[in-house]
Amino acid sequence: MTVTPPRAGDEGTTARGAGATAGRHREAGAGGGGADEVLLPGARVAAAETARPATEAPGVGATTGTGTKKNPPAEGGPPTRGFLAKATLVTAALSIAGALLGLGRDQALAHLFGAGTETDAFLVAWTVPEVAATLLIEDGMAFVLVPAFSLAVARRASRTGGSGGSGGDPVRALVASTLPRIALALVGVSALLIAGAPYLVAGLAPGLPDPRLAVDCTRLTATCVLSFGLAGYCSAALRAHRRYLAPAAIYVAYNTGIITAMFVLGGHWGVRSAAIGVALGGCLMVAAQTPSLVRQLFGRHRSAAPTATTPESPATEHSGRSEQSEQSGQPSVTHSVNLALVTPVLLFALCRQSQVLIERYLASNLPSGAISHLNYAQKVAQIPMTLSLMLCTVTFPVLAQALAEGDTERARNRVEHDVSVAACIVLLGAAAVFACAPQIIELLFQRGAFTARDTAATATVMRVYSVGLLGHTLVGALVRTYFSAGRPTWYPLAAMAAGIVATSWIGAATVGAWGVSGIAAANAVGITLTAALLLSGMSARRSVPIRTRRVVHELSKPLRAAGCAAVAGALCASRFEAPALALCAGGTTVALVYVPLLRLLGVQAVAPAFRTALRSVTRRLPHARFR
Repeated sequence: MTVTPPRAGDEGTTARGAGATAGRHREAGAGGGGADEVLLPGARVAAAETARPATEAPGVGATTGTGTKKNPPAEGGPPTRGFLAKATLVTAALSIAGALLGLGRDQALAHLFGAGTETDAFLVAWTVPEVAATLLIEDGMAFVLVPAFSLAVARRASRTGGSGGSGGDPVRALVASTLPRIALALVGVSALLIAGAPYLVAGLAPGLPDPRLAVDCTRLTATCVLSFGLAGYCSAALRAHRRYLAPAAIYVAYNTGIITAMFVLGGHWGVRSAAIGVALGGCLMVAAQTPSLVRQLFGRHRSAAPTATTPESPATEHSGRSEQSEQSGQPSVTHSVNLALVTPVLLFALCRQSQVLIERYLASNLPSGAISHLNYAQKVAQIPMTLSLMLCTVTFPVLAQALAEGDTERARNRVEHDVSVAACIVLLGAAAVFACAPQIIELLFQRGAFTARDTAATATVMRVYSVGLLGHTLVGALVRTYFSAGRPTWYPLAAMAAGIVATSWIGAATVGAWGVSGIAAANAVGITLTAALLLSGMSARRSVPIRTRRVVHELSKPLRAAGCAAVAGALCASRFEAPALALCAGGTTVALVYVPLLRLLGVQAVAPAFRTALRSVTRRLPHARFR
């Protein structure tokens, strides 16, 4: 399959002209008005416009101080730091809502079906949507399509601004050339999984006592390959357009569908109702984004101001084919996202998700309920990781465009800042999870068929998982930089493969003595090894040449603070019998120890990020409207 998005720089008056003017601007740490601006390469704005502080939330029309409505930033124009903060807050808020519904989904599963043979069978089938989400929504497809759509959006903005809207629409051309092929491939994979469900179950969990239930659930969940693929496509296109509301809401819709199906159909269909809910939830993910995407494709688009013509930059490549398409008024298709680019991205995402496959394969030979304990512990433990990566999700299109324009200094600053902030957030969550794991699991799950024994086993596993949360976050943050430049690279796959080998060997060696805790420890060691390899491999040849020693030094500060906070929180929580009171006391202790230690150790990224977020949410938006 060859995917051919338009290339940034195919026009004589495209983004490269403004790249000389705006591409080298850096984020200002403080100051008013223009000091907060984060200029994208390839865009220029009038001085009066850049002097105004941004009050637009992503997908929200804002107002000026006089009450006059002000449009969101021009398509392809410069997002401000305040805009990025609002985008992160909107994404985080909806992600928290989705995560809470995910917890409600797991609570309903535990309450209705417990942690035994039935749930083990469903969780084997659950492997399909987990892998599909990684490949098609969170990592794989996003790494390919977000840069492609970012370039197409920037080119449409420069074409409209510089030539009065003449010529075809690069975004529509990209959709026309990619969506039919991707949809056809997704239909084929879904059909293949449905037909091969018995063999898939046998390979994933050969120790299941009754594989027939798992096969039935797998055939139902296999439909999510198509729905997740379409949802991921919509998400990539909308994020490139700086529309974050609908993409962030997809897991709210997804988990709502699963919960509804379990309660409505659970009495008759048993745990198969959860698999039906997966199929329904996937359709809701697409439905939640389709209206917004249609507006972006066929509505009227704001454009950036006209850019000056400059000589060709090294990042610009022309061919006879592109020149002919320009003369004929059709979008250029010189930049091919072909199999050489797609393959390492998808293989990396699949390799990363294989950690779950290894865990369930090893746990299938343990006593009944082992797979369920791993699943519940992992779902709760990874919530801090998911929240910590929200900023990276929002800034991914910004990073992709900066790298496409050759602005490595701005890309480096972006990566270093995002990694530092994400690490501070996830380590706070990891400390709280470690300190209060028994209380969290008891409050969330211990009811119905989920017993106190299940709580103790799940809490132990969750504490082990928390040790690897920093590694998971660093992998999620750093791998984006390797795939943002739109050129094939195999290094992330090699780093992930090394981590998978470590996970497999350590898990096989420890599962006999430590059971599920040994499997969780193998996961933590393997992902931490991958994170270390990705961090050490950051260079101009492969990715972004960050200052590795400085980044490692900054990461050590919140890591030390989290260790102290986790111990203090665990000691405080252990003094109370009531789980709610123990959780409150332990969590408060973690925060009261962690935050002052960050300040004492001089962590640089926390205070500016907090000020920007606070400034964003306190601004008045009297006529806000969502798109």
